[in-house]
Amino acid sequence: MSGNEPPVEVTVMRLPHAADLPLPAYQSALAAGLDLVAAVAADSPLDIAPGGRAMIPTGIVIALPPGSEGQVRPRSGLAVRHGITVLNTPGTIDADYRGEIQVILINLGAESFRVSRGMRIAQLVVASVQHAKLTEAQSLEATERGAGGMGSTGTG
Repeated sequence: MSGNEPPVEVTVMRLPHAADLPLPAYQSALAAGLDLVAAVAADSPLDIAPGGRAMIPTGIVIALPPGSEGQVRPRSGLAVRHGITVLNTPGTIDADYRGEIQVILINLGAESFRVSRGMRIAQLVVASVQHAKLTEAQSLEATERGAGGMGSTGTG
């Protein structure tokens, strides 16, 4: 950990189809994300065709504390080597969700990609969230940027 704050306690339950798989784990001392593994059947790896997508089970259920969320993010190695990424990145796991974590992978590569049991497929980052209180108004304070959209602040 980088600061003095204690780690966030997250309760995890391993589902029967993941009994032999490792729990999510950090791969280095200062890693931001816990690696999630595929809980596909050992005798039934899943192939994702180029342009295809698939929902991959992880075999775990978590209970995040109030005021936090889980962000499911791609693994850079899968992206650069195979064109594999998380389709709805970052996927959000709300603190009150109690279903199995599943990862939507998409193959943007040129070749079919095989997902096998225990393969590290994504990472889970636990982050703080803050709820917003919306206050309706008839106008907003002006800023230098104004209504300038994508690319309006320059390209470099």
